[in-house]
Amino acid sequence: MSDSPHSANITPDIGRVSSTQRRDLLGHGPACLWLTGLSGSGKSTVARATEEALVARGVLACVLDGDNMRTGLNRDLGFTPEDRAENIRRIGEVARLFVDAGAIVLCAFISPYRADRDQVRAAVGGAFLEVFLNPGAEVCEARDPKGLYARARAGEIPSFTGVSAPYEAPENPELDLDTDTLTIPDAVTAVIRLLETREVL
Repeated sequence: MSDSPHSANITPDIGRVSSTQRRDLLGHGPACLWLTGLSGSGKSTVARATEEALVARGVLACVLDGDNMRTGLNRDLGFTPEDRAENIRRIGEVARLFVDAGAIVLCAFISPYRADRDQVRAAVGGAFLEVFLNPGAEVCEARDPKGLYARARAGEIPSFTGVSAPYEAPENPELDLDTDTLTIPDAVTAVIRLLETREVL
């Protein structure tokens, strides 16, 4: 997404397998489903349930999850605005590789800044589909599945999104899910319907 400091010496290698060939092989198109929302909004739960439903249909689908990425590829990053931006940039590059391989990749990240999500959209292109999980901040905090809001309110977690750090909601997401009123199966159905509408499936 951003130019490497050594980009003058780098020539990207162009593959010989076309996107049409990959679609013929897999029986579906690629997509980057970018699930964004506050902690507790249901991103990972919906992503995993959708992954399961897609695989049951014979679809090549996988999940990239925030905590998993931060214990591996991005374990050197903190939670400053700069590190949050770099976290999303790296994840966007990984997602783009999955899309190039023909997969449907479900990315479950708070990704609080609109500009960072827009940067991923620009890199991934038309395969990027933003899914906003939007049960409301009060619902997310009431759920507090990891006890993070309580710790943030106690001052134990600095720069916590939704408490001491901002969250910029999507302005025009491809899908807006009220995960306060929707069941998980209903949310999965809505995501799959989006893929069908976009002729990915």
